[in-house]
Amino acid sequence: MIDRRGIVERWHRLDVTVRDLPFGVLLLVASLLPALRGQGTEVGGLATRPADALAGVAAVLQTLPLALRRRWTIVCLALVSLGFAVDQLRGYHLFAGTALPIALISAGSYLEKYRRTTLIAASVAFAALSAELYRRGPGEPAVEFVSFYLILALTWGIGAWMRSARAAEAERRSRVAEDARNAERARIARELHDVVTHHVTAMVVQSEAARYLTAAPDRLDETLAAVSDTGRRAITDLRHLLDLLNPDHGTAEPRTPPVGRVLTLVEQTRRAGQPVEFTEQGTPATATGSSDLVAYRVVQEALTNALKYDHGAKTSVLVRHGEREITVEVGTDGSGTGAASPGGSGRGLAGLRERVDVLGGEFSTDRPAGGGFVVRARIPGGSTA
Repeated sequence: MIDRRGIVERWHRLDVTVRDLPFGVLLLVASLLPALRGQGTEVGGLATRPADALAGVAAVLQTLPLALRRRWTIVCLALVSLGFAVDQLRGYHLFAGTALPIALISAGSYLEKYRRTTLIAASVAFAALSAELYRRGPGEPAVEFVSFYLILALTWGIGAWMRSARAAEAERRSRVAEDARNAERARIARELHDVVTHHVTAMVVQSEAARYLTAAPDRLDETLAAVSDTGRRAITDLRHLLDLLNPDHGTAEPRTPPVGRVLTLVEQTRRAGQPVEFTEQGTPATATGSSDLVAYRVVQEALTNALKYDHGAKTSVLVRHGEREITVEVGTDGSGTGAASPGGSGRGLAGLRERVDVLGGEFSTDRPAGGGFVVRARIPGGSTA
C-alpha cells in the first residue's frame, strides 16, 4: 500500500527550487510540441517564424528559471523577461511566453527587497521592448502595448495582494499565539494565587497561635506539626502547578484536585483554629472537566478569607452536586477577629468570578447584616444527584 502521507511529507521537505522545477519543465515540454508551436503570446504583430536553435534558448530562458521564482526572485524575473524579449523580437511566439505572468506574480508575492526598483526597471525594459517591436512590426496601435502592460501590472498586483494576505495571516497567528500565552500566564498566576495564598495564610495563622502556646507543650507541638503539614501540602501543590510549565507534564499524575479534596481543605482550616462545618450533598461525577477544579478553588479562596478576616468565627461549607451543576456556598457568622496575616490583593475573588463566568456560571459575595460574609457559586457541569 502506498504511503501517500509519507510521500507528501518528503516532497515538502525538498528545497523550493526542486519543488518548483517540474512546472518549468512542463512548460518547456509544452513549448516543444508541434501542436502548440506559434500559439504563445504575441505582442507587436510580428509574423511568426519557424523555430530554430535560438527559439530553444528562448524557451529554456522562459521556463526553467521558474524553479528560482521563490528562492532568487529577481534572477527568475530577469531571465524570463530576457527569454520573452528574444521570443517576441524573433517572432517565435512560443507557448513558453505564458511564464512571464507567472514570474511577475511570483515577484509581486515573494520579492522582499528592491520592489520599487524592480517595478521601475521592468517598466523601462517593457517600454524599450515595445519601441523596438513597433519599429520592426507593421505598426500596431500604441493602445495594444499599453493594454498588455496593464495586464502585466495586474499580475504583479495579484502577487502583491497574495503577499499582503500572507502577512496579515502571519500577524493574526502571532496575535493568537500571544493571546494564548497571556491567557496561560494569567491562568498560572491565578493558580499561584490560590495555592500560595491559602497555604501561607494558614501557616501564618498557625504560627501566630503558636506564640501563645509556650505554656502548653502538647498543643504547641500539635500546632507546629500543623504548620509543617501545611508547608508540605504547599510544596506538593506548587510542584503540580509547575508541571504546567513542563512539556511532558501530561505524563505526570493528575493535577486537578477533585471536590472530594475539599474535606482536606476543611481539616487544614480547622487545624488553623477555624471551626468549620462541612456538608456535601449529591454524588460527585467521575469527570466534570474544569467545573470540579473551579468549585475546589472557590472553597479554597473563601476559607482563606475566613482565616484572614474572620478568624475563629463559625464557618460553614456546602457543596451540592446537581444534575448539571455544582453549587458551592461558604460563609462565616462574623464572630471572629481579623488575624495577623498578609493583606489581600483583591485578585482572589476577582479571579474566581472570572473562572465561574468562563464556564457560564454565577458567582456572588454578600455581607449579612449580622457580620461575616457569604460566597456563593453555581458552576455548570455537575453530575446526577
